[in-house]
Amino acid sequence: MTASAVPDDAAPGDVAIAPTAPPHLAAPDAEPTAPAARALPRVIAVANQKGGVGKTTTTVNLGACLAELGFRTLVVDLDPQGNASTGLGIENRGLATSMYHVIMHEVPLEDCIEPSSVKGLFVAPASLDLAGAEIELVPAFSRENRLRRAIAAVLDDYDFVLIDCPPSLGLLTVNGLNAAGEVLVPIQCEYYALEGLGQLLRNVDLVKRNLNPTLELSTILCVMYDARTKLSDQVVQEVREHFGDKVLRTVVPRSVRLSEAPSFGQPIITFDPTSRGAVAYREVAKEVSRGATRRTG
Repeated sequence: MTASAVPDDAAPGDVAIAPTAPPHLAAPDAEPTAPAARALPRVIAVANQKGGVGKTTTTVNLGACLAELGFRTLVVDLDPQGNASTGLGIENRGLATSMYHVIMHEVPLEDCIEPSSVKGLFVAPASLDLAGAEIELVPAFSRENRLRRAIAAVLDDYDFVLIDCPPSLGLLTVNGLNAAGEVLVPIQCEYYALEGLGQLLRNVDLVKRNLNPTLELSTILCVMYDARTKLSDQVVQEVREHFGDKVLRTVVPRSVRLSEAPSFGQPIITFDPTSRGAVAYREVAKEVSRGATRRTG
């Protein structure tokens, strides 16, 4: 990475994008070598401890686009705010069974799964009760394995399981990382794009060494790209230089329609199927699936 400005209050390992662009920048759609297709089913944790980086937007819309491609997909909402649930039209207030009951009371995951308006896309909704789960899990037996066991029981029913992790590095996120085989990290194309990422990567490595040896950081997605600014180009270039072919070729643009869709309880492909955001997430889904065989049943 090139030398970068880091704020005074940044955590150790944080990296910030330099404010001045280099004289020659690679185009945001430059094509690194694509990795080979991965075997299904795949469990992917969508994680970034920074808030407002497009994590839930990515989980919801990637899930919808994978389902549109013919993959049977489950979105597991592990964030107490429940935005992935409401963004897919699931009212998370007053739920009889939610991810709280799955994590804390070991209720079977299949008992809380709800269908969405998109064919082939299902949701395991969160509830506000999850906010207390971080504390309740502290003395719990086998606390890091609750979600892993729950997903294992239904994994044969799905091609993709996407876990929307909370914007923190607590026990819920550890459960998400322990249950997953891969981590997808959305990075916004803004000034301190990589701030805090060092700590996330250390936690991923910690989970890999102590709990889940198969876990890997497989995918980086650049979001909130603004073609009007040189800074966005530079962020994409810096991220690609640092992470190589883990970075998807597709970048997701800033889009008012992407921001509006959750308030209608819809993913972007049903809310505005021809919008730039819909086009981008369809391309993201194609890259993530990378030629995997669709489920025929």
